[in-house]
Amino acid sequence: MPIRSDPLDELAIPDGTTVEEHDLVTDGDVIVGGQSTVEFGVRGGDVMAGERVTFDGHIEAEGDCRLDMWSEVEEDVLVGGDAYLGERTRVGGELKVAGNVDIGDDVDIEQSFEASGHIEIRNPMPTVVFLVVYLSQLLRIGEEEAAEDLASELVDADEEEDQPVVIPRGARVSDDAWRVSTPATVGDDCRLHGNIRAESLAVGEDNTIFGSLRARGDVTVGADTEIKGDVTTRGGDVSVAKGATVWGDISAEDVELHEHAVVEGKIRVSGELTQVRDALGPEPSNDASEGEPVDSEADADTVESDDESTDDEVESDATDEGETASTGDAATDDGGDPEEEADSEDPPAVESRDAVESELDGVVPMMGSDTDHSENGHDDDAEIAPDAD
Repeated sequence: MPIRSDPLDELAIPDGTTVEEHDLVTDGDVIVGGQSTVEFGVRGGDVMAGERVTFDGHIEAEGDCRLDMWSEVEEDVLVGGDAYLGERTRVGGELKVAGNVDIGDDVDIEQSFEASGHIEIRNPMPTVVFLVVYLSQLLRIGEEEAAEDLASELVDADEEEDQPVVIPRGARVSDDAWRVSTPATVGDDCRLHGNIRAESLAVGEDNTIFGSLRARGDVTVGADTEIKGDVTTRGGDVSVAKGATVWGDISAEDVELHEHAVVEGKIRVSGELTQVRDALGPEPSNDASEGEPVDSEADADTVESDDESTDDEVESDATDEGETASTGDAATDDGGDPEEEADSEDPPAVESRDAVESELDGVVPMMGSDTDHSENGHDDDAEIAPDAD
């Protein structure tokens, strides 16, 4: 991650994140921007929150937990590593820390307080300020690689590591709704409760979201994802991948829908509705019993007949040239023969077409005409019948 980029510029929900019994559960870290509200408990690795963040549930951190000034936790805080609580932070339940504790002034812990390591009462530096100062010091001494590594560890974990849950500044997250003013990204194999509101939305594969999706920009629904609600965008497009199911309505400028996706509700489009089909794959065989579509077989036969006629024409031209070289003036006398031979090679294409039409006869009837009519559109029986006096 570039150092100058904002790590809290989007809502990022990594793979495998679930909401279980009013708890946000993830294998990675949880990073919450300042002035945000999280209306359920949090369970993860390291938990870091900015200033004036409110947790309506409890916090269970396997690693460290760092809460900035004026943060509030309604229930218990259980920390497997070290804990850092800024001034005027309130904990409505117990505080249990397996490591060291750094506490600021006027910290309110309403129930018991336990720590296995050292306890130091002072004003710890806010998380954001600490990170900025630390990174600036690394850059000042020329340790740019170390600064890049630190920034990557905080936000962009390696592929082997679990990605963190990132909640941007000013967000409100609950069982009812996830409301952010930034783009949102949902990974794979997630199970979430609540409507998601964001600037734009990109949902991965094999997810189950018990709510609707709404964005100002584009919305993408990955393969085999189930949306238990509507998908709406004000000025963007919606794309629904293969195997996805939308139980509500879709409303967008343009909609791209895979042929194997399911939409139980209505589709409202002000622009274009496009259906995406799977690739045809290898050329179909001549046996129509293999279950290939009739149209694709007809196209394949037509192509094959065209190729045959083309090859025959090339061979006839080559033969004519050879005869011209060997017979001399005789080729001039028979100058019309090449054209007749070329015309004589056309019937295979016509026969292939008749064969295709005979296969289609009774399967795909012509719209607005009977199947007994001939190709020119007239009834042969009507022409043969004598004129009525």
